[in-house]
Amino acid sequence: MSSEPQAPHYAKPAALGVRVEIFDTTLRDGTQSEHVAYSLEDKLDIARQLDELGVDFIEGGWPGSNPKDMGFFDRAREETWKHAKITAFGSTRHAKNAPEKDPNLKALVDSRAPALIIFGKSWDYHVTGALRVSLDDNLEMIRTSVNYLKDRCEVMLYDAEHFFDGYKYNPDYALRTLEAALKGGAKRLVLCDTNGGTLPDELARIVEAVRARFDGAPLGIHPHNDAGVAVANALAAVRAGCTHVQGTMNGFGERCGNVDLLPVIANLQLKLGYDCLHGEPSLRRLTPVSRFVYEVGNLPLRDNQPFVGKSAFAHKGGIHVSAVNRAPATYEHVDPASVGNERRVLISELSGRSNLVAALGDRFGLKDDPEAQKKVIQRLMELENEGYVFEAADASFELLVRKILDKHESFFKLHGFRVITDLDDKGHEVTEATVKIEVNGEIAHTACDGNGPVNALDGAIRKALYRFYPELQAVHLMDYKVRVVNSKAATAAKVLVSIVSSDGRDRWTTVGVSENIIEASWRALADSVEFKLHRHREARR
Repeated sequence: MSSEPQAPHYAKPAALGVRVEIFDTTLRDGTQSEHVAYSLEDKLDIARQLDELGVDFIEGGWPGSNPKDMGFFDRAREETWKHAKITAFGSTRHAKNAPEKDPNLKALVDSRAPALIIFGKSWDYHVTGALRVSLDDNLEMIRTSVNYLKDRCEVMLYDAEHFFDGYKYNPDYALRTLEAALKGGAKRLVLCDTNGGTLPDELARIVEAVRARFDGAPLGIHPHNDAGVAVANALAAVRAGCTHVQGTMNGFGERCGNVDLLPVIANLQLKLGYDCLHGEPSLRRLTPVSRFVYEVGNLPLRDNQPFVGKSAFAHKGGIHVSAVNRAPATYEHVDPASVGNERRVLISELSGRSNLVAALGDRFGLKDDPEAQKKVIQRLMELENEGYVFEAADASFELLVRKILDKHESFFKLHGFRVITDLDDKGHEVTEATVKIEVNGEIAHTACDGNGPVNALDGAIRKALYRFYPELQAVHLMDYKVRVVNSKAATAAKVLVSIVSSDGRDRWTTVGVSENIIEASWRALADSVEFKLHRHREARR
């Protein structure tokens, strides 16, 4: 007797009842990443988002190293934090200073942060080569620094810098540095893979050895991603006994970055059953917080980022889409909504009819019209062969379908445009665009200056259309990108222009392709306007 195969479903681990602390260092270690720079207000805004997410510690910076970090702690004291302890970072005392006379330790105390963390040397090579002190002096620096600070904060943490490299070369001394921190009164011993070169199996064995030596001492992990295994190392460390993980949002950090806390948190909670965040439903805030940190830093989102990336749950192949429509777990390892993300169906030359139906539903009567589906797919393939890409251009794709199925409403007719760029006698660039547009038989002929040809053209279009369609005044450009389609053609190559627009409520993407970048931009701009007008008219019906 045969049995029906069990329908796939999203796996749910048994809750372990074990809490893993999340220590976020986006505002300190993350700012050492190339291209990352935050203002004081940026840091406060990010800290608020992290607190709402439900992390345990937010490392705000190194007080005394720069005015911005000291200003952060001053401002942070004026805030009410729901979940997180604001944490100040520093180093052990200088070898020549008593703890009470050390400027670094004094700055930590003056920050009045509820949690303090200092790092010390674990690798004997660094002690004698970088600090240029004896191994015993280093142990005393660690012990006395921790001991001085422990009564001047709520939580005292210790970062064992280069611990794994130090352990590989001299395990006895590396363990003695942890012992010194513990004797000084540290409440967390954080093992740092500072160079990011340790592999998961080796890292787990070392964590187990530390745990055996210091039974009952709370252990943490601080991995870097230089070998591309930071997330795996964090998970391996937790399974080996660490109950505290340090990292950054989106993996920001020096060189190849710190561990990305987003997949760490998602894997710990959704796959392994650990409890990581305070408040409900915190996991659903992972994607919004990730994107907020990118946007505040004016950085491009990484589409293929696990769990939170725009492409993390994007399906392109027709077979995949057909299967996901029936049972999402066939091609998704977790529910996108569980981490605040969403499923996307991509439209391309690889699309099958299931992609069209999934993307558009029953709009335009497409669902039950195989001939219409065939026409759309055929035209789609022709345009992609010309260089168009509709995978992320939701608005241009919808307009394309409308036109193919005779569902398109023409809101204006272009009679022509001209863009002129001159240099004045002082070498300043002056750009002017003129457009001639017809609306309901009436001609609008307008001109506009801009800080470039596309900006000027956009302004001229708006000038021409505002009096006919005042709803366009809410629309503004969020992003503008240009990509060469056929690079071998050099300066005669086609370009694809992609524009992201918003009306303050919705966002949409349009594209245009041409050998002329201005014409490609016009096509993308025109699509953006027409899409908004279609949506506005539909909303009023």
